[in-house]
Amino acid sequence: MWCVVQFYILQNLGISTQLAAIDSIVTNLLLAFIGLALYQVMRFYDLSKDHFFNLRIWVILITVFCSLSVNWFHQEWNQNDASYLPFLKLELPIRFCYNFLMVVFISLLNWMVYYFKNERDLMNRKSDAEKLSREAELSGLRQQLQPHFLFNSLNSISALAGSKPEEARKMIQQLSDFLRGTLKKDDQQLVTLHDELQHLELYLEIEKVRFGHRLKTQIENDENSLMMLLPSLLLQPIVENAIKFGLYDTTDDITIQIETKMAGNDLIIVVKNPFDPETSSPNKGTGFGLNSVQRRLYLLFSRNDLLQTQTEKNVFITTVKIPQVS
Repeated sequence: MWCVVQFYILQNLGISTQLAAIDSIVTNLLLAFIGLALYQVMRFYDLSKDHFFNLRIWVILITVFCSLSVNWFHQEWNQNDASYLPFLKLELPIRFCYNFLMVVFISLLNWMVYYFKNERDLMNRKSDAEKLSREAELSGLRQQLQPHFLFNSLNSISALAGSKPEEARKMIQQLSDFLRGTLKKDDQQLVTLHDELQHLELYLEIEKVRFGHRLKTQIENDENSLMMLLPSLLLQPIVENAIKFGLYDTTDDITIQIETKMAGNDLIIVVKNPFDPETSSPNKGTGFGLNSVQRRLYLLFSRNDLLQTQTEKNVFITTVKIPQVS
């Protein structure tokens, strides 16, 4: 484009078609070569430091080199053309200004390309670092939940081994199945509610061996909710918390109620457990289990309102909302 513009201007100034074409082609080919060289050189230019003074010096030096080189070429090529040589001397300031503007434009264009490329790379590295940090924290939260449950289960197996060996063997098998499923899910961030409830059933079967007839569960599912997604191993600490505050301070039978439903684009999970207000304080003692659930939900969805707890008479209610990403 600039070749055509320059060719047209030179022709209007009275320069012959051949000389105008050679002048415009040589000038812009040299500028194109300089642009390519600047593109390669600026790959190694440190944009994080203030090198604009050095850059300006280089722009001026390149402009002087380009202008003098073009003039020298035309003088040597057209040294026998008496009408063209005076024009070369007169146009040198104009050629210098033109070359200067073009080199500045090319330099700024290259600088912007690499600046935005570096910014994009920086944002990608920052995002990757935050993702790795978040995944490490999520993994740590999941791992911290396992020892507590595992120790309780092993203690129960130990107690059953002498008096009820069949129950102990059954519990060992159930614990093995549960841990195998847990290990498989470590790399899965989101699973369907159907899969999560199946894994939860393994946990509840172990707990029912521990507590016998005292523990009952009631699960009500909205069929539309079964294929919705939620973070893996999210329900176990919630139900464990319900068992802890429902059974530990009483000798009566209790029923843990789990209800799932859809509300708009959110999966709603409600866990209810009775408690004795005289011996148990669930509002004060939600402990690591529910805190870890709330932390995981925040890390995954950047919201602090997805887990709510409340009491109605002698029933403790935990409500979890899982946004469904469309």
